[in-house]
Amino acid sequence: MPAKNHLNQSQIEKLQKALKEEENGDIIERILILLLLNDGKTQNKIAEFVGCSVNKVSYWCIHGDPDKLESLRDERMKGNHKKATDKYIEILLQTIDKDPKELGYDFGRWTSHRLATYLEETTGIKLSGTQIRRILEKKKYVYIWAKYSLESKRKPEKRTAFKNKLLEYLKIEKETPERLQVWFWDESGFSLRVTRRKNWCKKGSQKELRGDRRKGRINLMGGLRNSDKKRFVEVISKGDSDNFYKVLKIFYQELIYEWVEAGNQASDFEEKRPKIVIILDNASFHKKEEYLKKIETEMPNLHLEFLPTYSPDYNLIELVWHSAKEYIAHRLFTLIEELEYLLHRLLNEGELIIKWGRKIKNKGNACITV
Repeated sequence: MPAKNHLNQSQIEKLQKALKEEENGDIIERILILLLLNDGKTQNKIAEFVGCSVNKVSYWCIHGDPDKLESLRDERMKGNHKKATDKYIEILLQTIDKDPKELGYDFGRWTSHRLATYLEETTGIKLSGTQIRRILEKKKYVYIWAKYSLESKRKPEKRTAFKNKLLEYLKIEKETPERLQVWFWDESGFSLRVTRRKNWCKKGSQKELRGDRRKGRINLMGGLRNSDKKRFVEVISKGDSDNFYKVLKIFYQELIYEWVEAGNQASDFEEKRPKIVIILDNASFHKKEEYLKKIETEMPNLHLEFLPTYSPDYNLIELVWHSAKEYIAHRLFTLIEELEYLLHRLLNEGELIIKWGRKIKNKGNACITV
């Protein structure tokens, strides 16, 4: 058994240097055993100081070679033979970005097992799905839900042209509000069923909400004026051309009333009133020829400007609907009248506080805000 001061200065310095540079906790423990033994500590004292068994201290006092630090590593630390070469990993990462159908498969997504099978055919190296997953985790890949995307259906040139036109409208509205008003128009629905949203809770637990489907739904249609963020919202039975026309008629009368309240004559409204540009989506009931002609004849101050296809992110009122649903999230309404009254207060009486700096993002078949 080595005695006190059995190490020479060179060995001590070598061990001390390794102690500072080593990352493996087991190796650090074994280096400490050798240094403490050289300092004259008993095996019992070393075991107590390091926090291990006396048997372990005794083993490494005999088998630990200060001149050959590799002796402090056991077989388990050497690891298995690495089958996945750098080239294999490169092909793996390239494969993930490809649609399986491009490679002749009839499935639509890659799993770790399918990747392992394809890579074995391509490279001749056989790995399990678990090994593939570990490689991907080391490369910072995660297995999560894919997101919907409608970008392939969009027409970039039309979106760009519309964006430029919208910016021009907003510029004119800002500089000469007496000439032009811009309103964003849309429909939305609110159900009696509790709306789920993220909330804070302790790790490993979730907030429980009533999940039964309660009968009752409110359909809303209305607009948002860009200049002062005034809202106009009406309850409708359903989204169709007839209700679209009726709500626009009410909206038009509200504009006339606002005009008169400002000290003007109702008879001057159509001649002197600013042009009202309404930005709205391409829902089929918005474009029914019969009603478009009635709107043009009966409400000449209105100009309908339709969004490019698959571009709800250009419609600012989406932020209003999203904020309202955030506000009522996790609430249980027993009567449809309760929900309708709250929505009226939030949307028509200005009680809903909206962060207008948030951005609207198109998430495939829905809009979200960030």
